Amino acid sequence: MEIELSIRNLTKSYQDLEIFRNFSISFCKGKINCLLGPSGCGKTTLLNIISGSIKPDHLIENELEGHVFSYVFQEPRLLPWKTVLDNLIFTLKGHIDDKDLNRVAMDYLKLVEIDRFSPYFPSALSGGMKQRLSLARAFSFPSDIILMDEPFKALDVKLKSNLMDRFYNLWEKDKRTVIFVTHEVEEAIQLGQRIIVLSTPPVRIISEFNKQENNDALRKEILSILNTDE
Repeated sequence: MEIELSIRNLTKSYQDLEIFRNFSISFCKGKINCLLGPSGCGKTTLLNIISGSIKPDHLIENELEGHVFSYVFQEPRLLPWKTVLDNLIFTLKGHIDDKDLNRVAMDYLKLVEIDRFSPYFPSALSGGMKQRLSLARAFSFPSDIILMDEPFKALDVKLKSNLMDRFYNLWEKDKRTVIFVTHEVEEAIQLGQRIIVLSTPPVRIISEFNKQENNDALRKEILSILNTDE
């Protein structure tokens, strides 16, 4: 597999809590790379270091340069004073030709099936619809890597499954590199084409798996590894 992004010798601490110690990891190009690990193990910190919003204590940073990122957060983070359509246009403005803004935004709203809500404000949307809009925003932005920080965490089981299907359909049409964070084994199995299992801090890679046909066997193996590491 072709490597899109590598991090080498990452060190990061918060006071006396050492999150990463000479940690290295690579992410495959054009794949959904899933980071699976317990809550609080540093997955979100890693995403924030990759995006540049948090500075590491030490990192060989040349691998992070030259990439453009878009982000899907745990909460939608929409602009409440802008309509659904204008939320996308606001993100895209300055990154594509002005004459294409409306068309591109509407195309992505259609892909997540909320185009008929384009004149509405976010307050009129359900939680699932807001997260669909956040997915459209991430994919419409001309990034080469999409960072996803447990975007399905607050949703009920049925809505979560539906939204994950919509995300995968979006990705199938535009196979960008995705770094997807979760602590849910089922999410990792459903979406991850490469699953990287992380330990508690100081973080290390426990194991890696590629997409398999036999989800039951994969689930059993991952759970066994996680239980052993506790």
